[in-house]
Amino acid sequence: MGEELGVTAKKSENFSQWYLDVVRKGGFVDQRTPVKGCDVFMPWGYGIWEEIRAIADPMFKERGVKNAYFPLFIPKSLLEKEAKHFEGFVPEVAWVTRGGDEELEEWLAIRPTSETIMYYTFSRWISSYRDLPLRINQWVNIVRWETKATRPFLRTREFLWQEGHTVHATWEDAKKEVDEMIDVYSRIFRDYLALSFLILKRTENDKFAGADFTVAFDTFVPEAGRILQIGTVHHLGQNFSKPFEITFKDKDQRVKYAYQTSWGFSTRLVGAIIALHGDDKGAIIPPAVAPTQVVIIPIPFKGREREVVEATRKIKEGLEDLGLRVELDDREQYTPGWKFNEWELKGVPLRIEVGPKDVEKGGFTVVRRDTGEKSFETDVNVVPEILQDIQENLRERAEKKLEESIVTVEDLEGVRKVVEEGKIARTYWCGRDECEFGVKEETGAEIRGTRYDVDESEEAKGKKCFFCGREAKYVVYIAKSW
Repeated sequence: MGEELGVTAKKSENFSQWYLDVVRKGGFVDQRTPVKGCDVFMPWGYGIWEEIRAIADPMFKERGVKNAYFPLFIPKSLLEKEAKHFEGFVPEVAWVTRGGDEELEEWLAIRPTSETIMYYTFSRWISSYRDLPLRINQWVNIVRWETKATRPFLRTREFLWQEGHTVHATWEDAKKEVDEMIDVYSRIFRDYLALSFLILKRTENDKFAGADFTVAFDTFVPEAGRILQIGTVHHLGQNFSKPFEITFKDKDQRVKYAYQTSWGFSTRLVGAIIALHGDDKGAIIPPAVAPTQVVIIPIPFKGREREVVEATRKIKEGLEDLGLRVELDDREQYTPGWKFNEWELKGVPLRIEVGPKDVEKGGFTVVRRDTGEKSFETDVNVVPEILQDIQENLRERAEKKLEESIVTVEDLEGVRKVVEEGKIARTYWCGRDECEFGVKEETGAEIRGTRYDVDESEEAKGKKCFFCGREAKYVVYIAKSW
C-alpha cells in the first residue's frame, strides 16, 4: 500500500516523474479519461482551486467587478472579427461542425477565450460615458487543443479559469486598470499562494494576440529549470472596440471608441503551488489555500482508544471554533504511519498527533509539513500562529529560490551556460526580432520580457546586445518555459 502512495522519484533528479507521482498519487487529478489532456480534478485538487477562487472573487468585487456568464460556443465569423486575435488562436481551437445529425452552416468554436463573444455583447450594453467603466468577470472552463505533451494543471486541453474584461473611456483609464489588477494579482500570488514571480512586459512578438501590450507573472521552478506563466494582464487599446463597434457618446457629445483590458489566471496555479513548494515527500500546500489546513491523527493504544478519540474530537472542535479547516482521520483500517505518508503526499500544512501520552500530559504533538519540525502544545490557540509562520516561510523560501536562480550575463555564451544550468539569464537586448528569434534557436530558451514593476532601462545604457553586439536598449530575462 505504501509503495502505491509513495513518490518514486526525487524532485531534483527527475522533476517530470516526481510531479506526475505527486499529482496522481496525492489525489489532485485522475488522468484516466477518454480524452487526452482533459483530466478529472479530484476533490483535493479542485478544493485548492475553490480556496483560490474564494480569496480572489471578493478582491475583484471590491473593485466593482461583477460576475457573469457568456456562451461556450462562439461562431467562427465572430472569432474572425479581430484578425490578429483569430490568427493567434486558430491552432488551439476545437471546432463543433455538427449539431445532432445535421452539418452546421457555420462552425462553432468551443471557447478558447471569450473576448469576441463578450465584446459582441458589450457593444450592445454600452452607449454613453455613463456606462463606463464596465468591469465583468467570469469563472468558466476553457478548451485549447494543445498538440504538445500535456501535463496535469500545467498544460491541459481543458482547464478552469477566471477572465476579467473591462471597458474604459480613455487609454489612460485602461492603463490604470492594468496597474491596479497587477497589484491585486501580486497580492493573491504572493500573500496567499506564497509564490515568487517576475512581473514582465512581454515582447511585441510574445504579447497577447490583439493587445497593445501584455504583462505576465512568471514563476520559476529551479528543479525543472523552467519558467511557468501564472497570470496575465492585457491592455487591449482599441484593437477590439473598433471591429466590435464598442462606442460611447462622451460628455462632449462625440461618439468615441472605448479602450479595454483583460486579465486572467487558471488552474495552472494549482500546478505552480505543487511544483514550487513540494519536496521529495510530496506537495506542500500553503495554509491560506489548503482545503484541509490541519489533519488530526489519533494514535490509539489497546485499551485506551476511547480517551484518545475523545481528545482528538475536542481538539477538532477547538480548531474549528478558530475558523480553521480541519480533518480528523480516524479511519481504523489504516495505521498512523500510513496516514502520515498520505497526508504528507497531499501537502497538508500541519499534522496533529494524539496518543495516550499526549492525553496524559494534556496536549498534542504538532508536526509542520514545511520543515518537519515537531513540538508539543497544550493550547489550540497557538495553531493559527504556527500556520501563519508556515505561510510566511513558504513565501520566503520561494523568493529566495527565485533570487538565487537569476544570473546576469552579457553575451550569448553566458546565456547558453545559465540556461543549461537550469536558471534564468538576465541580460541586455537591442530589441531586434532577429536576436529574439535567434536566442530561441540557439538555446531553446526565450526572451520572457522586461520588468514592468521596476524600471531597469538605465542599466542597459552603454551595454551591448547579448546576441548581436549592437547597442542595447533593454534588460531582459531569458529562460526555458513550459
